[in-house]
Amino acid sequence: MGIERLRWMPLAADPGDDTLEEKISVWHKLVNHYWDLVTDTSMWETVIQVAVRIILIFLVSRVAKIIINRLIDHFANPKSSKRFKLRSRRVQTVGKLMKNTASYVLNFIVILLILGEFHINLAPLLAGAGVIGLAIGFGAQSLVKDVISGFFIILEDHFSVGDVIETGKFKGTVEMIGLRATRLKSWTGEVFIIPNGSIIDVTNYSVSNSLAVVDVSIAATQQLDEAMDRIRGVLHKFEDPNLIGTPELLGVQSMTASDIVLRITATCRPNTQSSLTRRLNAELKKGLEAAGDPRYAPALERTGG
Repeated sequence: MGIERLRWMPLAADPGDDTLEEKISVWHKLVNHYWDLVTDTSMWETVIQVAVRIILIFLVSRVAKIIINRLIDHFANPKSSKRFKLRSRRVQTVGKLMKNTASYVLNFIVILLILGEFHINLAPLLAGAGVIGLAIGFGAQSLVKDVISGFFIILEDHFSVGDVIETGKFKGTVEMIGLRATRLKSWTGEVFIIPNGSIIDVTNYSVSNSLAVVDVSIAATQQLDEAMDRIRGVLHKFEDPNLIGTPELLGVQSMTASDIVLRITATCRPNTQSSLTRRLNAELKKGLEAAGDPRYAPALERTGG
């Protein structure tokens, strides 16, 4: 009887069955929730409207960028720069800078508009960006100074790429002008990287014509008028592609008991006075030798050899 009684007694409920049923119930609720979202037509209408607005924002920004770039190209055109009497290299450099700035501004506006479509509160983001920007500004004052100085160097056309300038103890040809630094290359090959914030005084040798100055020494015993006539004859025959006009004999620069120094000046193209001075010295030497000047005759002739 005891065995039969145990056989008919109901079995105790397994606690694991309730846990399994709860998990299955939660899974069914999750699936039903997302299925309702997927089949919700109003949700898809909202998604499509947001997507269309984002695409329109992107397309309008691209069209605006193209229009702005064309306007900048129009003002950076060499014909426009000549009309406004601006140097073409300066206009092109400023044009590139304006294009980059316009691109950054448009992309920033597009990002803000897209975030607004997702109902993201932009006020905390803008406030946080302002605080971060202020902290960066205080922590990188030298960098900000370099960037501001570089912008005004380009805008005010202090110098351009290809100009020969001198700033501080550095002199060379400008190879690159950036918003942060300027690169110079000296005539002996050294390359100098100069932060724009440290460029205070600039001497530009490529803006206006240069003046070559040559001093010629003659013996005090020679006839001054004859020597000056011989020098003028050499100057009238002198030719150089960088020469502007005819070299001019100014007259006596200094005088001692043994020598008389005559000064000659010649106007030439920017930054070509050194090469022109060397050529002019050589031609004067040849001319005075041909005229029989004892001070410029070959050594064997002076010693009677």
